[in-house]
Amino acid sequence: MLQSIKNYARPFDSIDDLDPLMEDIGDAKYVLLGESSHGTSEYYTIRAELSKRLIKEKGFSVIAVEGDWPSCQSINRYIKNIGSPPSDVREALESFNRWPTWMWANQEIIELVQWLKDFNQQTKRKNKVGFYGLDVYSLWESMDEIIKYLERTGNTGLKQARNAFNCFEPFNRNNESYAVSAGYLSEDCMKEALSLLTTIQKNKWKYDDDEESSLNMEVNALVTVNAEEYYRTMVTSDSKSWNVRDIHMVEALNAVMKFYGDDAKVIIWEHNTHVGDARATDMKDAGMVNVGQLIREQNFPEDVYIVGFGTNSGTVIASTEWGVDFRVTKVPSAQVGSWENLMHKAGAFNQYLLFNDENREEFSKTIGHRAIGVVYRPEYEQYGNYVPSIMSSRYDGFIFLDKTHALHPIVMESLIY
Repeated sequence: MLQSIKNYARPFDSIDDLDPLMEDIGDAKYVLLGESSHGTSEYYTIRAELSKRLIKEKGFSVIAVEGDWPSCQSINRYIKNIGSPPSDVREALESFNRWPTWMWANQEIIELVQWLKDFNQQTKRKNKVGFYGLDVYSLWESMDEIIKYLERTGNTGLKQARNAFNCFEPFNRNNESYAVSAGYLSEDCMKEALSLLTTIQKNKWKYDDDEESSLNMEVNALVTVNAEEYYRTMVTSDSKSWNVRDIHMVEALNAVMKFYGDDAKVIIWEHNTHVGDARATDMKDAGMVNVGQLIREQNFPEDVYIVGFGTNSGTVIASTEWGVDFRVTKVPSAQVGSWENLMHKAGAFNQYLLFNDENREEFSKTIGHRAIGVVYRPEYEQYGNYVPSIMSSRYDGFIFLDKTHALHPIVMESLIY
């Protein structure tokens, strides 16, 4: 495989050197841009530059990310100047106060957000570019958003929203308390959450306005239902709760795409473990699915393009355990025999590789592919940070940064764990 990498990988120094990648993307409607960690500066900056090109050159109108819907709405309102938009980009990022805050409250994202706002102000397109969060964690915040809107407008669904809120209220906004009660004691709020979703979907047309309230209500209701199921299953089955989360992200994405119309094109920013097709990894044997797999299954092959990212060594922002303050952590050289190690051996410089009919078979063997999460302890890396993968099936292209650097977080004053 090393020789195949040498034969097909190409070096790059700037975003302009990635013209062949842009050409290979073609007319795809879904471009998924991964990352092998949530705390690497280069992944954010390169994805930002690729996203700008996709918006300008290929008419993409949506960026959807691995973030909470209510928090990302702050950015969406700012770049579109809708609703009650934040006064500046830093105020927009203050909504990212849930651990791990650094994923979106960082210096690298500031420039992109400002660029999106400027682009929207200058564009004559019917649809301005939007920024949306697809994740499932914002149970309480999403219910808050629904109730605030319905109380303000007097619209249909307030009774169902209050019923759902009252059911969840005894758990004092504590996800773990609800998870234990629902998972082990069968004391759950599934019925109330489903009633809320049904009511909102039935009356969605009543919420339609220039502030995207119909979309906002629909997705917040989806979050309520799917977060309830996620927390109910997380204490009994890791694989089932994983599937709930990734299926939710695709449901939320589909709602956004329907809102934007048939010609919509979306750029998706998520971890490699979400965007890289699960069928090409050992996740398949565990009965797990992910966003990349589901989007491929739901669309024509030519409409979906997945790009993985990786590095050999450097530094990263991560925590030693869940909920603990972040720190800059050294990323050791990739494990011998892993995908990242072979790319480094092929050339200690930045490279990209496009998988196609000519070379796909040469990259069809299973190989370890590094994945770093928000919790990372490099001393234990060999025991769980390498996902067995068939790279040419998992991705359509791969961007390799030989040495990377830690993200630059913006410290939030009020932090929610």
